[in-house]
Amino acid sequence: MSLFKKAASFLLALSLVLPVFVLTSCHGDRGLVPFEGTDAFDPDKTYEITFWAKNDTNKNQTGIYAQSIEDFEKIYPNIKVKIRLYADYGRIYNDVITNISTLTTPNVCITYPDHIATYITGNNVVVPLDSLFEDEKYGLGGSELKFDGPDRDEMIEKYLDECIIDSSHYAVPFMRSTEACYINVTLLEQMGYTLPDVLTWDFIWEVADKAGEQDEDGTFKVNGQKTMIPFLYKSTDNMMIQYLRQRGAGYSDPEGNIGIFNDVTKEFLYEIAEHTGKKAFSTFAISSYPANFLNAGQCVFAVDSTAGATWMGKKAPHSDIAEDAVVDYELAVRPIPQYDPERPVMISQGPSICIFNKRDGGEVVASWLFAQYLISNDVQLKYAETEGYIPVTKKAQESDEYKAYIDHPYDDTETYYSVKLDATKLLLGNIENTFVTPVFNGSASLRDAAGQMIEKTARSVRRKENVDDAYIENLFSDVSSLYRLDMVGANKVGFSPSDADLGPMPGMAKGLFILLGAIWCLMGIYVCYTAVRKKKRKKS
Repeated sequence: MSLFKKAASFLLALSLVLPVFVLTSCHGDRGLVPFEGTDAFDPDKTYEITFWAKNDTNKNQTGIYAQSIEDFEKIYPNIKVKIRLYADYGRIYNDVITNISTLTTPNVCITYPDHIATYITGNNVVVPLDSLFEDEKYGLGGSELKFDGPDRDEMIEKYLDECIIDSSHYAVPFMRSTEACYINVTLLEQMGYTLPDVLTWDFIWEVADKAGEQDEDGTFKVNGQKTMIPFLYKSTDNMMIQYLRQRGAGYSDPEGNIGIFNDVTKEFLYEIAEHTGKKAFSTFAISSYPANFLNAGQCVFAVDSTAGATWMGKKAPHSDIAEDAVVDYELAVRPIPQYDPERPVMISQGPSICIFNKRDGGEVVASWLFAQYLISNDVQLKYAETEGYIPVTKKAQESDEYKAYIDHPYDDTETYYSVKLDATKLLLGNIENTFVTPVFNGSASLRDAAGQMIEKTARSVRRKENVDDAYIENLFSDVSSLYRLDMVGANKVGFSPSDADLGPMPGMAKGLFILLGAIWCLMGIYVCYTAVRKKKRKKS
């Protein structure tokens, strides 16, 4: 056999093996059996579990995680917890997606239900928690727990419901926040306005347009500076979602049917375009953090999470700008602007905790014990004091310690910072006015699409592009295609887990597919080469 034939034979054999290897590396071993119960847990066996969490460069939060792990390991010496901190939830999501294929997901993960909806498209990857809630020994309030965790009745049902996907609880809530509008009252009153108890969109736009007025030399009249962003929004996906909810307009349903491309959305995008053109509006993605402009006297209305309260104000503990750039101003905290002030609507947001399935059922139970410890008062109360989050259990919210914290006189320390306590009270007083969006595979993509429509519209105006009906229709089409919104939701005809929004293909898999293509090309060349040789032989 010639060297060429040997090479061709080798390439043929390799091409037959590679697809199996590629599929294995892309999809992993789907052989995990459903978690069956707590009997597999051995109190005398040592378990090592990994915990992935997000930290906003807040050293107090990092310290709470470390202390919680230390305290938990004292209670359960046979369970060792290794933490991995991430800069944002998007990176956690991407790493989980990548690790699903190799069964190397973490044991416990702080994440969002939108993300979990994608995780569960892999068979038995995430553990449904309903049976664990009710387990007599290790469930909520179980007889064998070695710490004082909340029982089922001490959980806030509204927050538990936010963790339901396909009729099952796939997470427990960890912390909750909402959005708030942080207002420079000094500039507002300087323009002749009085701050209302409830902001409306009409009021916001009117004030923002006036604050966007400039002198001939480009100086803004309201602050005498060259920089002014009257209305600055951190999360444009929340901005769109909440506006549509306030208007009773379409967004999506639990089955994944998309309703966001409607006349109200179009109307809102025209408003965004109009006020961006008047230098009245911008976004975090375009301009940067709202708190930085607010504290420099360069913003009137800054919308951010209540968890961002410690960045807001002239004495903000986590201010990101130079001390000499901070101006002296009066700050107030209000709910986000409303369409109907008599019926306020705002989003409920904040991380939840999910548990990943493993071959060792005892390891799953160890993970569940740690997850429960994270919603015990020992952790909830400490974490809630770091930023404008609120605890997720009645047990914590109704405790004497938390009530004393909420009622404590304001001071300039981080723990009792006035803006943070005002933001916390805002949420506590509006829990029943909060909502969450439907969760399904692809709901995270829909959320991204909602924000991108605002971002793209604002950027287009800044580039002097014409925003008209044709622009909006093209925007709807482009966003739908970019985020594959025609494919989201498990109800779609022909939808299967392989269609799931599992993120980018791992680099190794891409390389293997490229190699496979190259092999088939070489084999094609060999076939052509041998055919030509045969023809030459016949002629000779």
